[in-house]
Amino acid sequence: MPYFHDINPIALSLGPVSIHWYGLMYVLAGLFAWWLGKRRLAQGRLPVSYEQYSDLIFYGMIGVILGGRLGYMLFYGFEQILADPVSLLRVWEGGMSFHGGLLGVLAASAYWSRKNRLHFFDTMDFVAPLVPIGLGFGRLGNFIGAELWGQKTDLAWGVIFPRTLDHLGKTRDELLAMYQAGQLNHEARHPSQLYEMLLEGLVLFVVLWLFSARPRRRYAVSGWFALLYGVFRFSVEFVREPDAQLGYLAFGWVTMGQVLSSPLILLGIGLLLASRRQPLPAVAGVAAS
Repeated sequence: MPYFHDINPIALSLGPVSIHWYGLMYVLAGLFAWWLGKRRLAQGRLPVSYEQYSDLIFYGMIGVILGGRLGYMLFYGFEQILADPVSLLRVWEGGMSFHGGLLGVLAASAYWSRKNRLHFFDTMDFVAPLVPIGLGFGRLGNFIGAELWGQKTDLAWGVIFPRTLDHLGKTRDELLAMYQAGQLNHEARHPSQLYEMLLEGLVLFVVLWLFSARPRRRYAVSGWFALLYGVFRFSVEFVREPDAQLGYLAFGWVTMGQVLSSPLILLGIGLLLASRRQPLPAVAGVAAS
């Protein structure tokens, strides 16, 4: 029997202020990235001080938030920007894009690297293993918030998301009664958020963390991040419901997520090929250029 999604997206209410699980996931992502990076910093994996490293994490989080919001509005809600430019600032209404957040992190890291006179990809090779855990938390937040669900399925682990049944005009209690009577089994959907949490979060983290446990050639860690994320995201898009405002972009199956992930796959392959021409680091840390 499929699972009926009945999770309150609000983690805590303090008077008129509500703290959503999705927001907490961003906090957890930042804390874990800081902690993991601090461990690697103590191993001499980046030739900077703790204060400089703290600046990198701060800039990165700003890049995630600003880039994620701007990317979402440009990739998925451009018409909304044209109709209501102020909507770009209404972050509390939801809408964040990984690809936009990635561009924000790249921009922040480029600025930080230039400021600290480090090679950009030495910074990115250090940052890449810190990112997947945050991606996993973000996808968990998507699931708790019952957004970005998958296509319909008859698999045993399918999930019924009440928000997909608004067209029935039923209350939540009425939908729950229909579910208990077995009348909604055909509305079960792939929990694509959890698929992405496992692939983009857990699997990607384990692979990158273990791969980068010893010194690697420049570009290699970043290359594996781009390649694996692109492949994982491209694959899950086959069972994920396309964004309603966009639908499929071509051939009845190509989604915006696949279009944006394809360059990452190519970039990953290019970086891995480029890394083969780089020397191995002589010491445990990566050298500044």
